[in-house]
Amino acid sequence: MVTDTEKSYPHLEYRPGSAYRQPFLKGRRIRIAVMYHAVHEKAEPRTPEEVARDYDVPVEAVREAVEFAERNPEVLRTDWEREEASLRARGLLNGPSA
Repeated sequence: MVTDTEKSYPHLEYRPGSAYRQPFLKGRRIRIAVMYHAVHEKAEPRTPEEVARDYDVPVEAVREAVEFAERNPEVLRTDWEREEASLRARGLLNGPSA
């Protein structure tokens, strides 16, 4: 399910059978949302180089993940909303929706 058809992302891949719409880092079980949030963490943002070192992945993979997330925010939003609804339905998340 490629949503960003103008650009190829050689470090990203979709997982057949995955419930997530977003891609993962190729050969790893790391969703692009993880990379995006690591770089854009409000309390302690990190550079792509720092994130790459922390996760032992190529820095270009981190940059691709961040770029994909920025160009396709609806993909991450859809995954987040589905995950939140699932947690709420199982009683694992209390309080109002964000």
